[in-house]
This record gives sequence, C-alpha cells and structure tokens, in this order.
Amino acid sequence: MNQAARRIGRTLALVLPVVLVLSGTLAVTRVPWAAPTAESQVLTASSDNASTVAKARAPHEVLRDKLLLELQEKNPGVALTHLQEATNGRPSLAQHCMAIARALGEAARKKYGERKAQSFARPVCDTAFAAGVQSH
Repeated sequence: MNQAARRIGRTLALVLPVVLVLSGTLAVTRVPWAAPTAESQVLTASSDNASTVAKARAPHEVLRDKLLLELQEKNPGVALTHLQEATNGRPSLAQHCMAIARALGEAARKKYGERKAQSFARPVCDTAFAAGVQSH
C-alpha cells in the first residue's frame, strides 16, 4: 500500500505541473488580446475600477518624445534634422515646432553642457533650440 501511494505521488508530481503549464498556455492563446477594431477590443477585468482613462496622445507629443529619445541615443543634430523633416512632411506640426525645438535644446544642454549643445544648432524653428540651450 505504501509503495502504491509513493508511485501515485511521484506520477502526480511529474504529470501535474505539465498539465497546469499546458492548460495555462492554451488558455492564454485563446484570449483575443488585440481585436482588429478598437470598439471590439477586450478589456481586462480590472478596467472597471481604473481611476484614469488613457487618452490618445497628440502627434506633436509623440514626435517630441521620439526626438528626445533620439537625442539621447544619437545626438541633437540628428533629432533637429528629423524635426525639420517632420514639420515639412506634416505642416500641422509646424505650430509646435518651436516648443519641441526648445525641449530638445534643454535636453541637449543637460546631456552635453551649454557650449557643446550649442554646436548642434540648426536653423530649425528660428532660434528655439538655442533658446532651450540658454534656458536655466
């Protein structure tokens, strides 16, 4: 009797984790995580209790964050060039160009110091980048 109980216990110890992992994997693969349209998207169970609703970000905010990241990874000159290209490609971004260039100037000053940051200046959005570098 003791031998049989041990054998059953060992079998369960080997088989049960496999069954649990497979059933969990199959359950996750069957959930429609991303529906083709936003209206039919499945929400998590805790979404009813969410205190804030995520808003879609404005294009100029997305561009600013992308360029600030690019400034950190590459250099301010590359970010300024891409800012110019973006404003040329989407004229609606032109009204935000000075604010974005100023934010790039501030970030460049923090990363490179005032003198070196100024060396990356481009004639993008007037002198907003230089003003950002000069601001303290």
